[in-house]
Amino acid sequence: MDATPHALPSSAPLAEPLVRIRGLTLTVPSAAGPVHILRGVDLDIAKGEAVALVGPSGSGKTSLLMVLAGLERATGGSVTVDGQTVTDMTEDALAKLRRERIGIVFQAFHLIPTMTALENVSVPLELAGIRDAASRARSALDSVGLGHRLIHLPGQLSGGEQQRVALARAFAPEPGLLLADEPTGNLDQATGEQVIDLLFAMRARTGATLLLITHDPGLAARCDRQVHIADGRVAEAVAA
Repeated sequence: MDATPHALPSSAPLAEPLVRIRGLTLTVPSAAGPVHILRGVDLDIAKGEAVALVGPSGSGKTSLLMVLAGLERATGGSVTVDGQTVTDMTEDALAKLRRERIGIVFQAFHLIPTMTALENVSVPLELAGIRDAASRARSALDSVGLGHRLIHLPGQLSGGEQQRVALARAFAPEPGLLLADEPTGNLDQATGEQVIDLLFAMRARTGATLLLITHDPGLAARCDRQVHIADGRVAEAVAA
């Protein structure tokens, strides 16, 4: 299939994409020799766009998201987010970028088990220097229907409630970019649908740009565009 870069649909803004990825490569060592995970990815994501990243397991989807979030160092190429070159940043600068501009929701909830729901949302805000961290965290938890569960620990919450806390944590800093990696993968179908409805509602309210990894064709169809990854390359980009 065609592995060349694909432009946005003509109805989408072409200037100043929020995310610009050029020639991105990721190679890791192994006992059998180098493993090429990403092989020259080129991709633009417009501000406010919702993009589904789809493809078979092992195709490089999660690795692409991790590099974009600054959680994995690329071997080559460049990634810019809102004009900032992620691939050139120090670890401290990357941590600041994640705290202030990038929300991340994983399949595993990644909540701190010894912290309450309120603390899981408010502590990252405090680390970002937000003065009204506690009140903003309460508002975020209210917005996901957990205003009555503020002092509960993750172990006292259901899987769906834990993912709602994770959503509140991701949206509380009002990030311009939300990255979601199979956010319903650990949930039953009914609960997963509720969480996804909530994610899209919050995204619509905040105007955040969304990059969503999913194997669910129905969920991918809810996005503005689907980008297919195969063997570490962009194989196809399809408008909704």
